[in-house]
Amino acid sequence: MIAYLNGRLAYKDPTYVIIDIQGVGYEIKISLNTFSKIKDEESCKLHTYLHIKEDGHTLFGFAEKSEKTLFLLLLSISGVGPSTGLMILSSLSPGEVENAILSEDVRTIQGVKGIGAKTAQRIILELKDKIGKDNNGDPSTIISQSSENTIRNEALSALITLGINKAIAQKSVDKILKSLDRQISLEELIKLALKSA
Repeated sequence: MIAYLNGRLAYKDPTYVIIDIQGVGYEIKISLNTFSKIKDEESCKLHTYLHIKEDGHTLFGFAEKSEKTLFLLLLSISGVGPSTGLMILSSLSPGEVENAILSEDVRTIQGVKGIGAKTAQRIILELKDKIGKDNNGDPSTIISQSSENTIRNEALSALITLGINKAIAQKSVDKILKSLDRQISLEELIKLALKSA
């Protein structure tokens, strides 16, 4: 099992990174939460989980051990696979997920794309006693409006990678950008688009 990887960030995308460790590039799927923490870094350490299926091995990485722990708890729920777990941690911060579980807020969890009422209830029911009581939010970094086009393209790329239809993603992102009269971070844009897509 690969517990963590520590190396140079050869490539960064809101949905995955490539970490170069002594000339070997490891592709690691990440959540939006992790991306917001490492996007300005040259190198980083990611706590990893290796998911093995018949058709391939996929590495998932997390900037903080607590996020990896929450991801593994989500995977223990019937009906929640790695992609859904990553979608949850990209739509909500770990603190928001924990708060929703502890306060039995089905609507918040059900607001994540691909999560139905039954799955949301199952997540709350099965994880309520396992979730720690200490939550901390994650303020996202604001990106200047001059790079709005770059943000738009990166957001679209991330949404398409997460399985959102390209036309729906474009419509959603453009609507959000038009309606805002302030600067927005890439992470915030993707989260808003995920909720409206």
